[in-house]
Amino acid sequence: MSHETLTLDVSEHIATITITRPPVNAQNNRFREELVEVVDALGDRSDVRAIVITGEGKAFSAGADLSERPTQDPGHYTAHNRRVRASFDCLLECPKPIIAAVNGAAIGAGCVTALCCDIIVTSEKGFLQMTEVMVGLAGGVAHVRRHFGESDARMMIYTARRVYGPELLRMNVASACVAPEDLLETARGIATDIAKASPSAVRAAKKSFQVTEGVSIYEGYRFEQGQTKALSTSEDTAEAMAAFREKRAPVFKG
Repeated sequence: MSHETLTLDVSEHIATITITRPPVNAQNNRFREELVEVVDALGDRSDVRAIVITGEGKAFSAGADLSERPTQDPGHYTAHNRRVRASFDCLLECPKPIIAAVNGAAIGAGCVTALCCDIIVTSEKGFLQMTEVMVGLAGGVAHVRRHFGESDARMMIYTARRVYGPELLRMNVASACVAPEDLLETARGIATDIAKASPSAVRAAKKSFQVTEGVSIYEGYRFEQGQTKALSTSEDTAEAMAAFREKRAPVFKG
């Protein structure tokens, strides 16, 4: 299936989504609809174990398409906000790990898109920026706060300052910062490592991250123990034990 605002490639259990809205990959309603559709489908596909999302050209995504700002007509802003949330929630809720390969500007909604992914890798030229205060808007605090320390989160929101790849790595926001030409290879390398693991165990691990955020360590660990108990009777666990005994690499089916 072809899409207007993104491309999709699937090979060796890795899906690569590329945002394709030149010149800066701004997010319009069509993009939001297509992203939700594609990510939801990938979450259900047995041939996909990890997802990489990046941008075409020099930008990851420079934020919302301002030509489609909602009007003050009754219900219009509410519907707009629901669509925006859905485009972020599909990333957070996807059962497969998603890696953001930040190749350039990730501004506003583009920044939040990256922050909703499980893992962030960035090029040396990539940066995150929240510019809402400079255009009289608000938003992004909840997502920024999940990744940045409190002082850095407030600085980013209050000043709209760009935070580039090397600084993101220092702040532990990004897992890697590499030369632009090495970005996709690095992201796909991480995805390949994920794809080698038990798909059912990886899904359980992501579910644990989703469920245990914001709960006590007591409640969180009890949930994880329940996950482990459920996995203990799975085909993947049996294969892992057999591979260990036979001194070979496991072949997981998920």
